[in-house]
Amino acid sequence: MSNTTQLRLDASRALSDFRTERLLKKIQKICPEVVTLNSRYIHFVNVDGALSSEEFHTLESILDYGEEAIVTASTERFMVIPRLGTISPWASKATDIVHNCGLKKVLRVERGTCYELILKGNAVLKPEEREAIAAVLHDRMTESVVSPDVNPAIVFADAKGKDMQSIDIVGQGREALEKANVELGLALNEDEIQYLIDAFTKLNRNPTDVELMMFAQANSEHCRHKIFNASWTIDGEEKDKSLFSMIRETHKAHPEGTIVAYSDNAAIFEGGDTARMYPPSAAVLIPPSLSRRTPSSKSRRITIRPQSPRSPALQPAPAVRFEMKVQPAGEQDLKPA
Repeated sequence: MSNTTQLRLDASRALSDFRTERLLKKIQKICPEVVTLNSRYIHFVNVDGALSSEEFHTLESILDYGEEAIVTASTERFMVIPRLGTISPWASKATDIVHNCGLKKVLRVERGTCYELILKGNAVLKPEEREAIAAVLHDRMTESVVSPDVNPAIVFADAKGKDMQSIDIVGQGREALEKANVELGLALNEDEIQYLIDAFTKLNRNPTDVELMMFAQANSEHCRHKIFNASWTIDGEEKDKSLFSMIRETHKAHPEGTIVAYSDNAAIFEGGDTARMYPPSAAVLIPPSLSRRTPSSKSRRITIRPQSPRSPALQPAPAVRFEMKVQPAGEQDLKPA
């Protein structure tokens, strides 16, 4: 980053009144002395070289949104940023917008949230209270808590890879795996821990942290598709349908309005007639000053495609989480009327 410049720009209010009140109640359970919570966004910008005054004004205009933030002189502050070493989905979209506005020097825009607490009298937070409040303010899977005055360069620093390590199940047994489960944040349950101990004891070798991480992710709650299609028993009675088959029964009983369901992780529903404006055919050469768009009313269909959330530990770059599109009913509708 020797030829780059990092900027820090104060921005708008981060939380609505409702979210602020809800979060304040959680904080007050940790420290009843807290009476006020303020929050504001902080933009971090990584620039190739330096911006001209005109470019900087354009950047400020793009990042000017939302309600004006309340700034106090409180010393009890917390800065929450996207998890160090990752690129947030917000940054990907914001950076695209900045580039489309002509600011090609901007390499990336990230957004953090600064929280300020005001306590009764001259009270200050105890170390254990700060730690507990920090845990409430951020999602450790996707965010990090850093110094309120963090150097913007840290936000854009690449995380250094760690050497692969072995977990000594053969020598230390369950204790080693339980420790790794906590330190690596694997969230393995008792059955999974026992399964791994039995498997690697039989293989007479130790697993690596990479193997355990992949196992934990592949077997995590939102990836257990094999469970959906497994047979199951309720109160001693074996069911003739899998869980996923039972979910499909709803659509089977009421398929109206559905064009495609349970296909390629997506669904298509009937829409309605909508009017859209189409540009003239590319084959027709019309000067830009004389170009006209042609209105066309066509039937549209709605496509819904869900995706499993990514794990920042395994995939630093953002991935699609949920998509909803309105598309033409047929390929021919893409042509000008």
